[in-house]
Amino acid sequence: MAKRRIRKVAVIGSGIMGSGIACHFANIGVDVLLLDIVPRELNDKEKAKGLTLEDKVVRNRIVNDALTAALKSKPSPIYSQSFANRITTGNLEDDISKVKDVDWIIEVVVERLDIKKQVFENLEKHRTPGTLITSNTSGIPIKFMSEGRSEDFQKHFCGTHFFNPARYLQLFEIIPGPKTDQEVLDFLNEYGEKFLGKTSVVAKDTPAFIGNRIGIFSIMSLFHTVKDMGMTIEEVDKLTGPVIGRPKSATFRTVDVVGLDTLVHVANGIAENCPDDERKELFALPGFIETMMENKWLGSKTGQGFYKKTKNDKGKTEILSLDLDTLEYREGKRAKFATLELTKTIDKVADRFPVLIKGKDKAGEFYRKSFAHLFAYVQNRIPEITDELYKIDDAMRAGFGWEHGPFQIWDAIGVDKGIELMIAEGLEPASWVTEMLDSGRKSFYSIKEGATYFWDAFAKAETKIPGQDSFIILDNIRKNTEVFKNSGVSVQDLGDGILNVEFQSKMNSIGGDVLAGLNKAIDLAEKDFAGLVVGNQGPNFSVGANIGMIFMMAVEQEYDELNAAIKYFQDSCMRLRYSAIPTVVAPHGMTLGGGCEMTLHADRVVAAAESYIGLVEFGVGVIPGGGGSKEMALRASDRFDKGDVQLNVLQEHFLTIGMAKVSTSAYEAYDTNILKPGKDIVVVNKNRQIATAKAIAKQMADQGYTQPVKRNDVLVLGKQALGMFLVGTDSMQASHYISEHDRKIADKLAYVMAGGDLSEPTKVSEQYLLDLEREAFLSLTGERKTLERLEHMLKKGKPLRN
Repeated sequence: MAKRRIRKVAVIGSGIMGSGIACHFANIGVDVLLLDIVPRELNDKEKAKGLTLEDKVVRNRIVNDALTAALKSKPSPIYSQSFANRITTGNLEDDISKVKDVDWIIEVVVERLDIKKQVFENLEKHRTPGTLITSNTSGIPIKFMSEGRSEDFQKHFCGTHFFNPARYLQLFEIIPGPKTDQEVLDFLNEYGEKFLGKTSVVAKDTPAFIGNRIGIFSIMSLFHTVKDMGMTIEEVDKLTGPVIGRPKSATFRTVDVVGLDTLVHVANGIAENCPDDERKELFALPGFIETMMENKWLGSKTGQGFYKKTKNDKGKTEILSLDLDTLEYREGKRAKFATLELTKTIDKVADRFPVLIKGKDKAGEFYRKSFAHLFAYVQNRIPEITDELYKIDDAMRAGFGWEHGPFQIWDAIGVDKGIELMIAEGLEPASWVTEMLDSGRKSFYSIKEGATYFWDAFAKAETKIPGQDSFIILDNIRKNTEVFKNSGVSVQDLGDGILNVEFQSKMNSIGGDVLAGLNKAIDLAEKDFAGLVVGNQGPNFSVGANIGMIFMMAVEQEYDELNAAIKYFQDSCMRLRYSAIPTVVAPHGMTLGGGCEMTLHADRVVAAAESYIGLVEFGVGVIPGGGGSKEMALRASDRFDKGDVQLNVLQEHFLTIGMAKVSTSAYEAYDTNILKPGKDIVVVNKNRQIATAKAIAKQMADQGYTQPVKRNDVLVLGKQALGMFLVGTDSMQASHYISEHDRKIADKLAYVMAGGDLSEPTKVSEQYLLDLEREAFLSLTGERKTLERLEHMLKKGKPLRN
């Protein structure tokens, strides 16, 4: 069989979900045909223009308005607005014949079986045999949708459930129909992971599939627990947020964002279609939910839900909270629990669970009760919704943003302890769980030779989770491959002569120990290895330098020590560029300030698509001091011979720093010249990032890497550029666009990037620019306004994004 390739897709339905899916395929370079229905009547604007229902602009109004709204939404569904050119719009009457030319048709129309079946009947008239055709349903049984369709249609048909927003949520559920070919399932499973950057999970055709079945149970269970325990919504959101590795929106804020009606729709579907579910009573709506639905308190879409944004008498915005007893809005109440205080010094979320369930206050009781019910429910979904327990954990992590899935949490608490919690709630362990314990196995997961194994309830043995061979999971290999460690970093041998240096400081901020570890890693690599990767798998690559260290040195006026610290940072970044081995940096998430400067100095960059990269030092009253200011001047110089006006190019790079621009995706970092086209690459699946970076470092070494020669040819423009910048900053202050202090920062940056007040354009060394940069940075730390900003950020508990 010829290898299946996806060059063009058709997305049928342009609502929030359909437009989001279309944008994500455009993100990965696929041509998209986005179709929707034809309007049945003119709107007021069209009438005023004298248009008719036959005009193309009218016939495509629904699809074009929907896509335009999606592209304007925040957060953006698309990596770069220019990628929207990959989407062609049309309507289901004039353009449906074009589906004959696509490789995959994705239906995303309203959740009504009769409408979906009508759409499929129409599509089959034009679809080319062998073309994939899938539905993005969130719960309608797949087996009903393809009834009456041809054999070829049914062989190539299944459910492909993206979670909203399609760009950001990683779960991609694949649900086979009765006659779906295994080749189709295998292809979609690989395509979702490799190209769409998703966590692919093949689910059974059961109501709500895997993610929503467990996720909605978890929320509905909490609704009942809240009432039983007399808790406030603030208390529940405090207990179900980041402290247990869940999103900041926790439970009730999440429901407000998603929409209470959406939640109720799925919950009702489960209640109606799962008569044998042992906890079906929990899917019945509590009284307060029914009242909220009647009042249309649906969340953000209606302006109020569990929370309500309003303005007080002074015009100040306030967030009110719903009292679940009186169903009236009141001022928010601060939630505080002694049990949570015990976890403040525990950085790893998994290590908090055993502490949380021992709490002697209401929080401890809440955790014991909620975890007991969650464990009991997920154990009984095997084999109903899946035969493999890891798929439940994958679905909850990728679809709901949980750091740990239910079975991983159970492992963290201890399987025996989890059973003890269940029994206390009158719940019993499933027979397969007790069989596992009787066999001598004490956990659902284990690590062997860098791979994760799970307990297979049917084989009654541990089985390797498939699909890991293209990943490097640092948590799995660290114990056996670590060659160096200090308080800031861990250095691992990735094999094939490549080392990895992993930041392990708080929020991966960069301080003395991180820099010492980086230099040690380069020493080790130059002596006994072939290349170095700088990468980690934390939530963010690095939020910047350690603000506390800089603030204390500045307050104490220890300028010699601060000068040495900044020079050490500069020298460390320069070592990345001028070492004897290839260096590859793998940024992801927030890559700010010093994290960005390290990225700028690597031989190559392998960035995760979801990387938010920028030099943001202006926000704390300084300029980039780890080589970032120098590097922007150098990169501008390298573009001077490209035919552009030199002053314009330099100004463009100056504004990248002066406006503290942060890319909203790795692709936007090409626009600010932080990433280089043809040299630096972007990977959509973050799980592949370290393995890809390793492969590139190895390739560079195998091809014969030569240590670069330090640059002495950076063209700076001197007084010509400096004068332009100073006139500009003076004008901006005079017009009250910037403060006096902001002008001082900008003038210091201008001096560095112009190369000082040289009388004519001159070629200088990188070290010359680094010395100017460091001098400017130090002078700014002596400014009172800078110290105030640093102190303010410290009080807010934020590391310096520098």
